[in-house]
Amino acid sequence: MRTRSSWFWPWARRRRNVSWFSRKHDGPQPQTKRETPDGIWLKCPDCSEILYRKEVEQNQWVCVRCSHHFRISAADYVKLLVDPDSFTELFAGITSVDPLKFQDSARYADRIKNATAGGLREAVVTGRARLEGDELCLAVMEFGFMGGSMASAVGEKLARLADTSWEAEIPLVIVSASGGARMQEGILSLMQMAKTSVQLARLAEKRIPYISIMIHPTTGGVTASFASLGDVILAEPKALIGFAGPRVIEQTIKQELPPGFQRSEFLLEHGMVDRIVSRKEMRSTLASLLRFFKEARTSPWGS
Repeated sequence: MRTRSSWFWPWARRRRNVSWFSRKHDGPQPQTKRETPDGIWLKCPDCSEILYRKEVEQNQWVCVRCSHHFRISAADYVKLLVDPDSFTELFAGITSVDPLKFQDSARYADRIKNATAGGLREAVVTGRARLEGDELCLAVMEFGFMGGSMASAVGEKLARLADTSWEAEIPLVIVSASGGARMQEGILSLMQMAKTSVQLARLAEKRIPYISIMIHPTTGGVTASFASLGDVILAEPKALIGFAGPRVIEQTIKQELPPGFQRSEFLLEHGMVDRIVSRKEMRSTLASLLRFFKEARTSPWGS
């Protein structure tokens, strides 16, 4: 009878030089973790839902869960509103300068240079376009350019666009998104409030429609001038709209402010906004308003 040592140890000696870690595994091999490219996912700042970027883009940058409206560029808003390839930019050569040689933590000229480095030229894009075949003059403010602040160049572009609307007798539409007057230009920036308001008064005298669209945020001197002077004033849901900040107002009137008093829903209840329109419905709503004004002007009862 063979003992344990007589049959085990020869086998053990044969296996001694075989590494267990060099043996091939018949099961599934572990796969290298793939890196997720940047920009595929978005987090909604309102409901904190993680969203697929392409799905949000197809939904016109509106959250598919809570309908939060993401901020979009002026170029994207132009594409959203008007007929494809119908927009012709006007007054693109009017850009900001540094008339006061303003300097605080950084030179104003350097801030303009940094703002234009990303391809933007000014805080507003102006031009002529068509919406369902009807002509209109369109201006869309660009919040990505120094917070959409209203400088002398912004006021000049808007004034010239209003003058174009007056001469061609076609409606004017302005989409506002701004932090207010540009402080680096001082009184020159504040003068644009009066300049734009005068041009809009000329349109009213000639019965040329002006439609104002307020998106998030619309504040300061823009709210206190042309953004609030539309024949019809539309706003996106939950848009921040106001003149001064809540703390300044509370300190001035010595009263506690109601919650959400500077949101578009509150302003609709108190008559400052005519209608709140989702971004997905903005184009069709604007087209309907333009048709209404066109029929009213051509009707014998409209004179």
